[in-house]
Amino acid sequence: MSRTLYERLGELKGITKLVDDVVNIHMSNPSVSPRFLPLKEQPERLNTIKQHTVNFFCAGAGGPQEYKGRDMVSTHKGMNISEQEFLAVVDDILEGMNVNNYKDEEKKDVLAILYSLKEMIIRV
Repeated sequence: MSRTLYERLGELKGITKLVDDVVNIHMSNPSVSPRFLPLKEQPERLNTIKQHTVNFFCAGAGGPQEYKGRDMVSTHKGMNISEQEFLAVVDDILEGMNVNNYKDEEKKDVLAILYSLKEMIIRV
């Protein structure tokens, strides 16, 4: 029996570390840091966003966690996220996956998820 993406990403612990690492990468990426750096001054909000992201990712990857946050369109509505910002975020996620030594198969599966969400994020 093949393992779920959730299992291959290291379950809750692995996905939580990946999200933490990716947020740190976002903070230093000039393409998206203006959206993330202000959250350093709002640690409770940043932690809430991280937890929603972890739950969203876990649920979408086949884990038992339940995502109770807003849908993608509601979350990103009015942010006017550009294609370039979306691609910068994707690059940061791949960098985080590289830092955590994920294999190409996991990267491909995560990319497929990210691109399935693209139209719900860009310029909504």
